[in-house]
Amino acid sequence: MGSQALDFRVLIVGGGIAGLTTAIALRGPNRHIAVLERSRMLEETGALISLQPNASKLVTRWGLDPFLHSAEPLIDRGFRVFDMSGKLVNELKLETARFGADRVLYHRQDLHSALRNAATSTQLPGEPVEIRTTCPVKSCDPEGGVVTLESGEQIQADLVIGADGIKSVIRTAVLGEYCPAIPTGLSAYRVLMPLERIQNIEGLPDCIKSCNPAMTSMIMGGDRRVIMGPGRGGKLYGIVALVPDGSLHEDTAGDSWVKHGSKEQLKAAYTGFAPWLLKVFDAAPDSEIGLWQLRDLDPLPTWVKGRTIIIGDAAHAMLPTQGQGASQSMEDAEALAAFLADIDERPGKSKVQDALWKVWEARFERVSLIQAYSRQQARPAMEKGSNSVTLNPGEFMKYNCEYDGATDWVRKKKKTT
Repeated sequence: MGSQALDFRVLIVGGGIAGLTTAIALRGPNRHIAVLERSRMLEETGALISLQPNASKLVTRWGLDPFLHSAEPLIDRGFRVFDMSGKLVNELKLETARFGADRVLYHRQDLHSALRNAATSTQLPGEPVEIRTTCPVKSCDPEGGVVTLESGEQIQADLVIGADGIKSVIRTAVLGEYCPAIPTGLSAYRVLMPLERIQNIEGLPDCIKSCNPAMTSMIMGGDRRVIMGPGRGGKLYGIVALVPDGSLHEDTAGDSWVKHGSKEQLKAAYTGFAPWLLKVFDAAPDSEIGLWQLRDLDPLPTWVKGRTIIIGDAAHAMLPTQGQGASQSMEDAEALAAFLADIDERPGKSKVQDALWKVWEARFERVSLIQAYSRQQARPAMEKGSNSVTLNPGEFMKYNCEYDGATDWVRKKKKTT
């Protein structure tokens, strides 16, 4: 691979949001960047996704706003929290000036498509990214920077980045042992439907129906919670409903932790909640209800070995309760770009490894804490025996969203130690 012998050769395993964002962030002179994706990349999973202000400011910095315009972004102006009876108990407004950027909602498929277009575009610095689909990876030699495909083909690079998700092959190579994702005790029903399907629901608060302003609604009671809001420019409505995991087997292989969801079981899980919420569930097409067993990772002992690093869900998969999964992968991409910025020709192993350890040192503490925050927010929203919602969705926003890049983070950390 590579158009010239002296190119800095970067190989990214995984063509999801983490992999494509990293490919874009690393583009520059004398760099050849290739992405290996196991699927045909025909479409991403249909679901809504948010980029938090800490990621939105990076998107702008990389010059991606014109590309993402095609993804019909919708600015989220805040959170509304309802108790299980349907009473509004808290509202947190998000102003652009507070964090220097907006919380933006996308359809995952639209965001993925826009990032792919940006990665392969001639309008950004450096050589367009090479994307190879139907290239499942079998193994990796992290010290040598050699990736072996299931076809038997071997590809060598100066830097290998494992962005291959929660079932990462590259994680196994870096750690030297298989480290499966951990069942969290929660499952999530995920629903996507046209916004118009909820417009005439009796009793549904007008503020939930409206996209002016667009806000995320949370309905909480005991150990159950629903997070829902609009997307795709206000055309769609997405719902995530968390329930204790009681219906999926905790297998570690295959896709057994994802299956079609039952509308009747979803409604039964929310017995006693506001009638309008059950009517929202009723409005969902049966074919658009999925059920995921939620898994994450404990903080890993390392992300780095030799010429290889893991990022995104491969390194720090987390619960969706803060909407930080995609945003943290973008922070990883920015850190890689920052600490590899001075490499403009083919580097030796020690130079690559030194840069990767700086990424690890800058990212590990922060992202591990956000993983822990995400678990904490998955706890029951009400204290036992209480009728009051105790969770404040703004509790961790300051820590999460004031982030302004890896080098700034390291500088501030040194000041406080």
